[in-house]
Amino acid sequence: MRPLAITAGTLTTALGAGCAATLAALQAQRSGLAPVQFEAVPLTTWTGEVAGVDGVTLPAHLAEFDCRNNRLAWLGFQQDGFLDAVAGARSRWGASRVGVFLGTSTSGLLQTETAYRHRTPGGALPADFRYAPTQNTYSLTAFVAAALGLHGPGWVVSTACSSSAKVFGTAARLIAAGLIDAAVVGGVDSLCLTTLYGFNSLELLSPDICRPFDVARNGLSIGEAAAFALVERDAERGPAPPQGWLLGVGESNDGYHMSTPHPQGAGAIAAMRGALTDANLQAAEIDYINLHGTATPSNDAAEARAVAQVFGPTVPCSSTKGATGHTLGAAGGVEALIALLAMRHGLLPAGLNVLQRDADLDVNYLRENRHAPLRRVASNSFGFGGSNAVLVFGATQ
Repeated sequence: MRPLAITAGTLTTALGAGCAATLAALQAQRSGLAPVQFEAVPLTTWTGEVAGVDGVTLPAHLAEFDCRNNRLAWLGFQQDGFLDAVAGARSRWGASRVGVFLGTSTSGLLQTETAYRHRTPGGALPADFRYAPTQNTYSLTAFVAAALGLHGPGWVVSTACSSSAKVFGTAARLIAAGLIDAAVVGGVDSLCLTTLYGFNSLELLSPDICRPFDVARNGLSIGEAAAFALVERDAERGPAPPQGWLLGVGESNDGYHMSTPHPQGAGAIAAMRGALTDANLQAAEIDYINLHGTATPSNDAAEARAVAQVFGPTVPCSSTKGATGHTLGAAGGVEALIALLAMRHGLLPAGLNVLQRDADLDVNYLRENRHAPLRRVASNSFGFGGSNAVLVFGATQ
């Protein structure tokens, strides 16, 4: 593919709001996870809850979109000068030439859960409940496009944990086809009861803080996040140098099982090789991989086998979910932004919470931060149903 400029980016997670807070936490090897307090859920687990979401108030003209997911989105794109960057792109290309492609898994489902708890004696939902602008999956893109004044093509990708990685490929294809000149991409997912109880019923929640690639790993910690990036076809027309370049995208779907990855990582291998081919790179040219690394026994094992087969055992890699939690539909966007931060600051972030690394996972997993120049990095995102996406970023074109 022709490299695309990443001209702006921001992320808000349990580590804090904005890139500076995220970078400081990564440099300090500090996790944002804590024992669950959300909605007084009586589960023994840890979550990555974003501070301040409940205090966010949407402007009056956007009030119909009010739900936790869209409040988190609003909090997220206020950071890092992202609004000004989008305004600049809108001015350069025109509002109808800037697309909005976002990933989410549950959207504003908490709004519906709350509505069900306030049904009338006859079972009707409250009169003020609005499904379309709150819980409907598309409500996220509708809200963001309205808030940013964008009128280009827009949709939501909902392929579980690969959702907000796949949207980078969506934007690249539409730009290559000449349908748009720029796009806001990323994802937002917020905590809700269905997610917490659902993963608990699947026996995938850890009762302790999650420990990716640990020999005793036993499940994930759910987080929430908002991550946004602005991709443009012509960085020279922008006011500032790009933060990095999208060099390649690889996507696959192995369809092995509804929730369990192919044990040998067949789909992951195809996506990683596809991303390298798209970027016209060899495996040895990747300096760091941000792993999907969910801390479940089968996922980490399958990913390790896949990475070892494609890249060998020496490329440095880590999972940052020990810091942010698994942010589900936002995970691909969050980890893409972390990969870009790592590249810009020469930081290979440690995988946190490891007590004893699983020696059977034959990869160069980092347990401490490392500092080195990074020219090209990859970010893995593997979702339920075998939906896989891998992104490759470069420091220069």
